[in-house]
Amino acid sequence: MRRLIALAALLCAYAAQAQAPTLVDDILVHLAQHAQVRAEFTQTRENPALAEPQVSRGDLLFVIGHGMVWHTRDPFEDNLVLTAGGTSRIDAQGRLTRVRDGNRGVSQVSGMLQSLLAGKSDEAARQFTITADGTPQRWALHFVPRQARMARVLAGITLKGDDFLQSIEVDLASGERTVIAFAGTRDAGPLTLLEAKVLGVP
Repeated sequence: MRRLIALAALLCAYAAQAQAPTLVDDILVHLAQHAQVRAEFTQTRENPALAEPQVSRGDLLFVIGHGMVWHTRDPFEDNLVLTAGGTSRIDAQGRLTRVRDGNRGVSQVSGMLQSLLAGKSDEAARQFTITADGTPQRWALHFVPRQARMARVLAGITLKGDDFLQSIEVDLASGERTVIAFAGTRDAGPLTLLEAKVLGVP
């Protein structure tokens, strides 16, 4: 009888543990509390074939359920809109032109990032093994491709942050590495008319 009670207690403890929120869940809940976010970014790309890293700077806007506006200011001016429907460029007149991106991996990573910032891990979990360390206040999420085909190109992705996402590290199987560091991350406030238009925000 004691063995049965001990076994039942063990099963109950396991069930409670399985149902408890994981650190990944806690992190995503924190991220999803900010529906509209602005930040400045510095992107550094390191390639074994390049003598020096390539650095670009700019700012971005992310709106849950709509996508993001990625504005590069240096070393050249460029305005990209990334949504579930794909990637477009904003021209000087504020019109959108579809960007034909032959690198499907870029679109997949962009879609995964948008899902995570919206507090959803289903899309990422289908493509990556996800692990987390730290606390909900200071954390890191690690993504390793599940499919061999993707793993031949992408070694892994690491996201780090606190209340907001603070950096993205993308390591390619070739040895190339891209680090995007965010600064001045904050709730976005009112959108401009152009921002609302290109993101389809009513």
